[in-house]
Amino acid sequence: MAMRVDNFIIGIDVAKAELVCYYEDSAQQQAVRNTKPEIQKWLALQPANTAICVEATNVYHLDLVEMAYEKGFAVYVVDGFQLSNYRKGIGGRVKTDASDACLLARFLDREGSALRPWSPPPAVYGKLQSLLRRRAALVSARTSLTQSWG
Repeated sequence: MAMRVDNFIIGIDVAKAELVCYYEDSAQQQAVRNTKPEIQKWLALQPANTAICVEATNVYHLDLVEMAYEKGFAVYVVDGFQLSNYRKGIGGRVKTDASDACLLARFLDREGSALRPWSPPPAVYGKLQSLLRRRAALVSARTSLTQSWG
């Protein structure tokens, strides 16, 4: 009879400068700088059966998510609105990086069976996003110039 293998769950709150990681099994926290070399080193230390839950944070979570996926980890990206409502639902009041990382780990542990793991979008999606960001910047610059001339 096959034995059920549990995932090693890590909740990660992502910011521009650092990642706050919460390990569900040991209730320990760790901060890692949000740079590719640091993320690479940190990922190399994690067990093969790791499941990572991350809140979508602008573009700051993308490097982590892509590198973890390439290493074969199960990666779950949670919408901030969904996480906020989950916090309210369990009666959480504190909103810090450490509490968010803990909440993400708890969310994955309790609701993981209903979540779909992240997979990379098609290449054309990245190109489209890049073009839309560029267009938004150009529209903003045009608006500024139009207002300054008026």
